[in-house]
Amino acid sequence: MLNIQENLIKIERELKLRNYSFRTIKVYNACIKYFLEHFKRDPNSIANDEIVDFLLLLQEKKKAPKTINLYKESIKFFYKEVLKDKREINISFSKEVKKLPIVLSKAEIEKVLENIKNTKHKFIISLAYWAGLRISDVISLKIWDFDLENLTIHIKWWKWQKDRITVFSERLKKDIVNLSFWKTWKDLLIESERWWKLTTRTLQKIFSEALKKSWIKKNATFHSLRHSFATHLLENWVDVRYVQELLWHSSIKTTQIYTKVTNPSLRNIKSPF
Repeated sequence: MLNIQENLIKIERELKLRNYSFRTIKVYNACIKYFLEHFKRDPNSIANDEIVDFLLLLQEKKKAPKTINLYKESIKFFYKEVLKDKREINISFSKEVKKLPIVLSKAEIEKVLENIKNTKHKFIISLAYWAGLRISDVISLKIWDFDLENLTIHIKWWKWQKDRITVFSERLKKDIVNLSFWKTWKDLLIESERWWKLTTRTLQKIFSEALKKSWIKKNATFHSLRHSFATHLLENWVDVRYVQELLWHSSIKTTQIYTKVTNPSLRNIKSPF
């Protein structure tokens, strides 16, 4: 008899035991729920060929390659770690399209900052770029996360089970002091006018409006600031392994994509035409 909820509880337990992130647990649970609801029978009775057909169905429904691969990995984990099924599920499926990140030049970054008149908004964009932060990092930072003497930020991610240290520019030191002057060490550094936590949508809007005023035609988003941070470090000959640490990438392969965006040595090469 199929008990979907019971299986979801089991997979969540196994993922937690292995210290998987909150986000991964949520995604795997959603994938397995959809998988079990599709077949509506004991998962042990589902053959490998049927699993392949299920993934092909997702492809027919125009699901992104990355999404299909998430389904594949969650199904493999479910059978091996939850059901303790010894079958081999070696499925090569759905090659992902590797897109290069959209990066702004240093001049474009300066132009964007020049077109932001609001002091706090300018600080937000500057901090995201000069520290290589995700949008979710920026809105969650507290006073105690900053080490003004060593110019470092301690990013605390309880949901993702990861703590990391990154750097920030000395140019932001005065702004951080001013923003934290009347606050306690555990308060948020950046808040809305009503003392609420800022939303990711608000920060995206701040960036997109500044980009528009700067007449920059690139299809950049707030996350492009993080891409630009990584790329400009590599342009300055910072070792890719250090960049990996600053960006908190678990695999250096993720960081190496920025080497395809920039290569200082190529600037010395002239076109034959």
